[in-house]
Amino acid sequence: MTAVGFTVERIRAEVADLLGEDPADIPLDENLVDWGLDSIRLMALAERWRAEGAEVAFVRLAERPAIEAWAELLGAA
Repeated sequence: MTAVGFTVERIRAEVADLLGEDPADIPLDENLVDWGLDSIRLMALAERWRAEGAEVAFVRLAERPAIEAWAELLGAA
């Protein structure tokens, strides 16, 4: 499930961009749904990351919608 180029900072920055937030404001351990991440945006992230070689499904991201959980799934450095 590991794709090259994923870091916690990158994941956080991509999520923050989708949400219109500053990356530093997005906590690593909080539920991103509470921050306004909806299923459409989550699908877009999953598609983008799969296109880059990540073997991650929308359902896996939706199960634990937090940056730290996604970093683990993506093998982030």
